[in-house]
Amino acid sequence: CLKEESLTAVQDGLHSCRQCTYVTKDRANMETHLRIHTSEFLFECHLCPATFSDSFYLRKHVGAHTAKRSFSCAHCSASFSVKFNLQRHMAIHTKERPFSCAHCDVSFSRKYRLKEHMRIHTNERPFSCVHCNASFVRKQSLKDHMPIHAGRRPYPCAYCNASFTRSSVLMRHMYNWHQNEKP
Repeated sequence: CLKEESLTAVQDGLHSCRQCTYVTKDRANMETHLRIHTSEFLFECHLCPATFSDSFYLRKHVGAHTAKRSFSCAHCSASFSVKFNLQRHMAIHTKERPFSCAHCDVSFSRKYRLKEHMRIHTNERPFSCVHCNASFVRKQSLKDHMPIHAGRRPYPCAYCNASFTRSSVLMRHMYNWHQNEKP
């Protein structure tokens, strides 16, 4: 595939992604990985709007919908099927933020959020749009960007006929135009 060849390099039997540091021996793994950068999310959850680039992550996600939630939070209505997820959730209530940036005065409750934040300092933007030259720090930002090219506006305003390509733009619209309206 021409698109794949432009995004990868093969040397000594290793496939290297040109968009980030991912390396693998297996071409199929590289094809799956490249979907992160090209926003090809082929696997859709039938229970919610979530989409995934790999069937493994879809199965794991669907399992979270259907699993028995034996671990309940004492502070809110959240419940979890895995004890670790409850423990991680508790950081919301305890305000615990053990992952601190070495470059500025910001800290996070989750390690992956610190990793995303560090890209601001390194100027790394590994998630690139294949339709334009936009690139993003977060995969979700690329997913939010893609409807622009399809002409889709999946975020409608409940108060007027406006609709938007991103939820953040809808929120800004709601604040600017409908702040005092009741649902």
